Amino acid sequence: MKIWLPCDAAAKACGAEAVLAALRLEADKRGVALDLARNGSRGMIWLEPLLELETPAGRIGFGPMTPADVPALFEAPERHPKALGLVEDIPFFKRQTRLTFARCGRIEPLSLAQFAASEGWAGLRKALKMTPAEVVEEVFASGLRGRGGAGFPTGIKWRTVAAAQADQKYIVCNVDEGDSGSFADRMLIEGDPFCLVEGMAIAGHAVGATRGYVYIRSEYPDAIAVMREAIAMAKPFLAEAGFEMEVRVGAGAYVCGEETSLLNSLEGKRGTVRTKPPLPALKGLFGKPTVVNNLLSLAAVPWILAHGAKAYESFGMDRSRGTIPLQIGGNVKRGGLFETAFGITLGDLVEDICGGTATGRPVKAVQVGGPLGAYHPVSDYHLPFCYEQFAGQGGLVGHAGLVVHDDTADMLKLARFAMAFCAIESCGTCTPCRIGAVRGVEVIDRIAAGDAAAMPLLDDLCQTMKLGSLCALGGFTPYPVQSAIRHFPADFPCSREAAE
Repeated sequence: MKIWLPCDAAAKACGAEAVLAALRLEADKRGVALDLARNGSRGMIWLEPLLELETPAGRIGFGPMTPADVPALFEAPERHPKALGLVEDIPFFKRQTRLTFARCGRIEPLSLAQFAASEGWAGLRKALKMTPAEVVEEVFASGLRGRGGAGFPTGIKWRTVAAAQADQKYIVCNVDEGDSGSFADRMLIEGDPFCLVEGMAIAGHAVGATRGYVYIRSEYPDAIAVMREAIAMAKPFLAEAGFEMEVRVGAGAYVCGEETSLLNSLEGKRGTVRTKPPLPALKGLFGKPTVVNNLLSLAAVPWILAHGAKAYESFGMDRSRGTIPLQIGGNVKRGGLFETAFGITLGDLVEDICGGTATGRPVKAVQVGGPLGAYHPVSDYHLPFCYEQFAGQGGLVGHAGLVVHDDTADMLKLARFAMAFCAIESCGTCTPCRIGAVRGVEVIDRIAAGDAAAMPLLDDLCQTMKLGSLCALGGFTPYPVQSAIRHFPADFPCSREAAE
């Protein structure tokens, strides 16, 4: 009897270890030989812990499992009340286009044999037969863009570092995943860590870097442990590529998700934002040319090299090519990770695929792009996931984290939270962010008290923060504030009175 049970942090938080103990106890009691494998999460978080029973027809899912559900699994699994059928046929999973997350949930995360049997190292082997310049051009031709927020073309960044002359270059992977509603980085490391190892080794070969760092936030202890073990196990493959890498742990500052602040932290300094120029691609870590990419960008590279730029570029729309791992949370019926080609609409994702709100009440707002992302009303449901389309509507795709709110949400309180969050997380380097966010909280409190004169002040303050901040923390904080006022004026006393 072969059973797969996730070791992903989300599954553990939902009780996977208690289910594991119950499985072993029940198997011993019945004298059943249990072949237990620990996989990563399939990304269907509302079904966690999602147990999978291997059968000749495929893997049958059961979830969400509790210890009390275990005995029935040994009696008549086909009649189990938590039986879901073949995992691949669950609609949420079946409708995905999994490229980057193709192995997540299907293999044991630290099995080199299973990784290799599922196209693992195929991209690296192909890359090592190509010249560095050819690899860079392949990535550029794929249309791959940064998945961390700005959406900057990955190939252009690699070209810049490849052309730079230096005795040492670095690859830095940004896993400082601090956005609310975002968990793709953690899920991939805990489910398929060798994918990131392969992507970073390819990047090193492409730009002439011999050393890499994976910067992981301290709140991800499981991911840190898995990544360190994966790097140790992959040393022969890294040696073949002439590349070394290690994990560095961040201290939890949200601003360290910004690349220059991250580099300062890596160097042992306080995580504050650097002025640009010079760009990190020319003068980055320890003053050397550095590629700083988000995990999702680097993890997409092995598939691109293995299947070709044209195959990857065939997915998506406009200048947003390939797939995007959308992470849906908040007040939603079916939350989780949904990887699909760019172009799916916000409404299809929230209502059709995720089933609307968990409370059953109407959706009021969906925040896309983390705590700095805009709030979108249902009138924006037609928006396709595309960098330019969201920007044109006053929003951003960011790290593709979504938080759903029903009609009980108070948008004034959420706007205030955005300013308060910025005030707490600001590194203090620039005045618009350091002082502007504090003043933002004060002005919103005045608006809540009915001070109509504070409304234009808030608009002026938002413009100052947008144009004057050194990085996206201060520059993007106005997005949730202004979108809340624009789309939900009834929640702001001054706007409501003006309308009346």
